[in-house]
Amino acid sequence: MDGALPLAGRVAVVTGAANGLGRAESLALARAGARLVLNDLPSDATEAAAAEITAAGGQAVVAAGDVGDVGEWSTGEHLLAAALDAYGRLDILVNNAGVLRDRMIFSMSEQEWDTVLRVHLHGHFVTSRFATAYWREQSKQAGGPVYARIVNTSSEAFLLGSAGQPNYAAAKAGIAALTVTTARSCARYGVRANAICPRARTAMTAGLMGPPPAAGAVDPLAPEHVAPLVVYLASPAAETINGEVFAVHGGVAAVLEPPRIRETFQAASSDGMWTLESVHEALGQAFPGTPTSPREQASRARTPWRWPRRPSDSRRPG
Repeated sequence: MDGALPLAGRVAVVTGAANGLGRAESLALARAGARLVLNDLPSDATEAAAAEITAAGGQAVVAAGDVGDVGEWSTGEHLLAAALDAYGRLDILVNNAGVLRDRMIFSMSEQEWDTVLRVHLHGHFVTSRFATAYWREQSKQAGGPVYARIVNTSSEAFLLGSAGQPNYAAAKAGIAALTVTTARSCARYGVRANAICPRARTAMTAGLMGPPPAAGAVDPLAPEHVAPLVVYLASPAAETINGEVFAVHGGVAAVLEPPRIRETFQAASSDGMWTLESVHEALGQAFPGTPTSPREQASRARTPWRWPRRPSDSRRPG
């Protein structure tokens, strides 16, 4: 990319902008020339992020509110209105707001489940719903595609079935699916929707990531190392990138493949349809030594595959 600011004149809404990834992404977008609408729960930290951006010569306004609150559907409308009132347009949406309520599936409460799904998945939906409706209308008026970017925040937890995080993993799987569906549904209007699965040391993941390296050493899990990919996906250079999911941390970025069929089985019965016996005949060969009773299955459960990690990486995905 050349030295020109890639996002000069563009307007971006960032949720979860007060701290961690959201703050790092907001500052990076501002340095690239974007004008910002910062969203988070009401706090001094959000105001401080806006002040830092304006002190550096950028533009930022704060639109506080809980995007995940089922009673705050109006927050999505408020964020769009804030962008239009302050800057007259919306070009970029970065969904980052999140929360953790970790617990094993057998001891998780309904509230712990609902809170995480509400903030992560419902929050992504609310903002995306109003942004895409706006871009669709703009596209109709323009008679063609408009500039529109969505960067969502998923997690490797949905790939690995992170133990103790059934709510978080389910929400992040939903966000990946929402991203791909949005990309396929809205591409004709100019929308480019992608997701990241970041590993970063933030207040939300501090208990999982361990302490940072000694002062002066490069921290590969610092949120600032994730932000460049977000800026790129929000830029004109990412015009041909749509419906992708990236795992990213430090100097590493990996593009995930969509789920695919690993193996196909055919029923070996007289009419070619499945019976209990033909299922056992097919799967028994594919999974040798499969236990024949729930007791055996419990005692011989396999250890799930896990994403390779560097020594400095977290014990669990972000």
